Amino acid sequence: MMAQSIQMYRQRLITSLRTLPSARGWLFCLWVSALTLATMAAIGFTTGLYHLTPTQPDLALRMLTVILIPALGEEIPFRAVLTPGPGEGRRPWVEIGVATGLYVLWHVVEALTFLPNAAPVFLRPDFLLCCAVLGLGCAVTKRVTGSVWPAVLLHWALVVVWQTWLGGVSALS
Repeated sequence: MMAQSIQMYRQRLITSLRTLPSARGWLFCLWVSALTLATMAAIGFTTGLYHLTPTQPDLALRMLTVILIPALGEEIPFRAVLTPGPGEGRRPWVEIGVATGLYVLWHVVEALTFLPNAAPVFLRPDFLLCCAVLGLGCAVTKRVTGSVWPAVLLHWALVVVWQTWLGGVSALS
C-alpha cells in the first residue's frame, strides 16, 4: 500500500512537470489567476496586510530567488505531488482541501521555526487567508490542466509583486 502511494505521488510529480496546458488551459489559468489576485487584493488592502511601498531594490535577484523558493519549492510538494490532476483521485476536492490546508500550515511552521522574523506577518489571519486563496487557486489550475507550471508562475508573480511593491519584503527582514 505504501509503495503504491509513493508510486502515485512520483507519477503525479513527473506528469505535472512534463505537462503544459493547452491554449484553452492557459486561458482558464488566466481567469483563475485574475480571480485569485482580486480576492487576495480585496483581503490584503482591506486589512492593511498590503500597502503600497516604494519599489524595493534588487528586483532581478528577488525574481530569481522567488522562482526557486517559494514558487518551485512550495508548488512541487503542495500542487505537483499532493494535488490530483485531471481524472486522478477518488476524492479530488478532499485532496485539494488537504493540500491547501497543509500549504497554509506550512507558513505557520516556517514562522515558528526557521523564519522567526517573518512571524509577525506569517501568523496574521489575513496573511494565512491569502495563503489559502493562493493555494486554492494554484490547486485548481493544477487539477484542471494537469500541469504545475501555471501554479508556479502565479505563485512567483504574486510573491514578487508583494515583496517589491506591497510591503512584503518587511516580512523577510
